Amino acid sequence: MSLHPSGVLSRTTHRVPALLRSCHLEPTVAVTVFVTVLAVVAGRGAAGSVAVALAVLAGQLSIGWCNDAADAQRDMTCGRGDKPVCTGELPRWAAAAAAGTALGLCVPLSLLSGVAAGAAHLGGVAAGWTYNLRLKHTVLSPLPYATGFGSLPAFVTLGPPSPAWPPWWAVTAGALLGVGAHLSNVLPDIEDDLATGVRGLPQRLGRPACRWLAPVVLLTAVGVLVAGPPGTVGVTGWALAAAAVFVAVAGTAVRSEAAGRWPFRAAIVVAGIAVAQLLLHGSAMV
Repeated sequence: MSLHPSGVLSRTTHRVPALLRSCHLEPTVAVTVFVTVLAVVAGRGAAGSVAVALAVLAGQLSIGWCNDAADAQRDMTCGRGDKPVCTGELPRWAAAAAAGTALGLCVPLSLLSGVAAGAAHLGGVAAGWTYNLRLKHTVLSPLPYATGFGSLPAFVTLGPPSPAWPPWWAVTAGALLGVGAHLSNVLPDIEDDLATGVRGLPQRLGRPACRWLAPVVLLTAVGVLVAGPPGTVGVTGWALAAAAVFVAVAGTAVRSEAAGRWPFRAAIVVAGIAVAQLLLHGSAMV
């Protein structure tokens, strides 16, 4: 094996597309964008918002790569052609190394927002790793999602220039969105999960229950954002709520196996609508 720098660079460059596919790019980008927008609206300023974006991106990348490294054997058993580690495009050690590197970067990047905010974010990232390595196999599988998503408003509001605890409705909605995303994400894979010993709460409930529970949880999060913030709900707020109802039901009520990852994509869209609702009450966040 050649150790010439050009050979090492060539192999590294060749793995970039596989690393991008392995990091769960859609939710990684979506969560990073949503939280960065919240940081801007909450008054974190340009430098603070960039620090939030980099920390969240590193944390989400670490969770995504950790997931693929931890699930490598199970994905191979199920023949997951969409997983680069499973197809051999990306060695398992490379995914694990990328996860560890991203986690290492996440620590100082999170602490750029201060100790309290950094601790809130790192706690959420730790919850994601705990899910990947242990809790996804247990009835407590929704807990890391609730913790991870629920901690994000705190990461935004506990940072400078005006640290403050986030309002209850922001944390509650974040936690509910996380649980809804979990239920939606596992829908296409419940049978494969059960066949390989993954028995989280959604797998124990079964596909029919999750198909209807997922939109209920997502829409409860939207309802919290309608009823929780102070002030009256305007036309825009009600229009966003109506759009969330349509997307949540349409995304998870489809029976066809061809629905694929659309339930999870619907959850991401609903989360985006929830963020838009938060923007309507940006001043009430802090």
